[in-house]
Amino acid sequence: MLPLVAPTPTPSPSPSPSPTADLSETLQRCEEGSVCDRVRDWTGERWLGLFADWLLAKPLAIAVIVAVAFLIRIVLHRLITKLADQAAEGTVPGVIARARKASPFFEGNPLLSERRKQRAQTMGSVLRSVTTGLVAGVAFLMVLSEIGLNIAPLLASAGIVGVALGFGAQTLVKDFLSGIFLILEDQYGVGDVVDLGEANGVVEAVGLRVTRVRDVNGAVWYVRNGEILRVGNMSQGWARAVLDVPVAYDSNIERVKVLLGEVALELRNDPAFSELVMEDPEVWGVEQLTADALVVRVVIKTQPLKQWDVARELRQRIKARFDAEGVMPPATRQMWVGAASAGQPPRAVS
Repeated sequence: MLPLVAPTPTPSPSPSPSPTADLSETLQRCEEGSVCDRVRDWTGERWLGLFADWLLAKPLAIAVIVAVAFLIRIVLHRLITKLADQAAEGTVPGVIARARKASPFFEGNPLLSERRKQRAQTMGSVLRSVTTGLVAGVAFLMVLSEIGLNIAPLLASAGIVGVALGFGAQTLVKDFLSGIFLILEDQYGVGDVVDLGEANGVVEAVGLRVTRVRDVNGAVWYVRNGEILRVGNMSQGWARAVLDVPVAYDSNIERVKVLLGEVALELRNDPAFSELVMEDPEVWGVEQLTADALVVRVVIKTQPLKQWDVARELRQRIKARFDAEGVMPPATRQMWVGAASAGQPPRAVS
């Protein structure tokens, strides 16, 4: 007969400590070498050590963390402000800097200096805000760690949130990064006339995320900076009025070129337009040979955003001069419609 053996009781699993219990245990523990540990050794009372630790050591450590973070913020802000001031007084970057060396118009231009100053101030403000957020975030985590809170879950959660934002808000991040480089490189500014693809017109506002453009019809376009693939700026530095003037095939081309040059030079010397025209006009000659006319091109270099005013005035003067000199416009093409009947010629349609 087999002996009876009492079954061995299986130990019940101990409940996992809750975060509140962990925090409570941490708050009541004296770390080796801390103020709590030393006061406990001196007095023999653990509660006195904990009291001294929470009354003196931890507030002092938190105050030091806050003070150091504040000093680091001040130093970084002053450094960024200094760099922004130097950028505002220095040369413009990139293509504009190379164009400046090639043209005397860029030397001492108050408009470009003001735009450079605004761009530097905007970038300085953005960088100061970013540094403030980073320093404050690091200091906050250090304070939480100092009071005994386990920040590992916070860091893990922040990493997960960062990955989620990286996938879900990547277009937003792209827009902000593109906006920063648009401002930094001074690709355009408020008041410029730009071609952004489907949106053409005057820039009314430039932000880190979107650019607001108003077209010639008055419609307002909001363009995300991350969607801007190319920028055509028609008002940066200088502009050019380009006129293609059609004349009849039997016109004397050399005489037409002389007349165009004289009219353009008269406009250049007119006090009402002399400040708008930067250089003497040029007649480039025959630009096209079409089925109806010869096209002669004349160009004038103007101040930014003034090319359209100069072109309108030049067209009007060319028309008056050609009428006075007897220069004929291109012949009108006609098409004969219908068959001729008895005593009735075909009907001509222009």
